Parts: sequence; structure tokens; C-alpha cells
Amino acid sequence: MRYTILGTTQAIRDDGTPVAVGGARLRALLTALALRPGRAVPVRALVADVWDGDPPADAVAALQALVARLRRALGAGRPWAPGRAG
Repeated sequence: MRYTILGTTQAIRDDGTPVAVGGARLRALLTALALRPGRAVPVRALVADVWDGDPPADAVAALQALVARLRRALGAGRPWAPGRAG
């Protein structure tokens, strides 16, 4: 999988087809993670990147929900995707 972060953030499968990532916050999360490949990113940093200094009241829960949505989007159609029998 490839990620493009200049212009509109996109995820592109190995076969060249784009992944439907979703809205602006999902793209912001993908960008924040793509800019730090191979590293654990602190929750505080992700919240700051995704909500640009104006996080919701329960930012940690909101971030967890976004991470789950991003995992589903990126894993769709993959044999290792969550919820798929191996």
C-alpha cells in the first residue's frame, strides 16, 4: 500500500486502486501516521494533529473510534482484515 499526502491524502493499494479513506479527520489521522513511519505516535500528538488544537471533550475515545475506522478502511478486501476468517 502507498500513501500520498500532498494534495488530498490518499491510500492506494498495490494494484493501483484507491482506498476510500473517508472524511477530513480520517485523512488527517492517516497523514499524521504516514509522517511517522515505523514509530509509535503518542495519543497527545495524534489528537493535536487530527483536531488542530480543538479536540472534542473525550478526545481519547474519539481517536480510538477514528483509528478503528481507518483500520477497517485500509483493511477492506485484505485476508488479514479484522472480522475476516483466515
